[in-house]
Amino acid sequence: LPERDRAELKRRKLLLEVTLKSYWIRKGSAFSTAVARPETELTPEMISTGSWRRLPFKPYNFSSLGLPPACGHLHPLLKVRSELRQIFLEMG
Repeated sequence: LPERDRAELKRRKLLLEVTLKSYWIRKGSAFSTAVARPETELTPEMISTGSWRRLPFKPYNFSSLGLPPACGHLHPLLKVRSELRQIFLEMG
């Protein structure tokens, strides 16, 4: 269509332009149907048999912070004191 006619059809909402994208997917050189998970632990059996030399290991992340430590708890006497204080405050 000429540009003028196309603009007129768009203005009257009789023409809708759609963009189609397509992708070609092919098997690469590293294609495999089995998922190989890297080892995370070194066991005594691996060391004794020497199998650790040919196994892929998960890399260590030394910069991770890890889990935060659990915070402490109130002393039981402080809990009783705060409960009594709250009772007296409610009584006026």
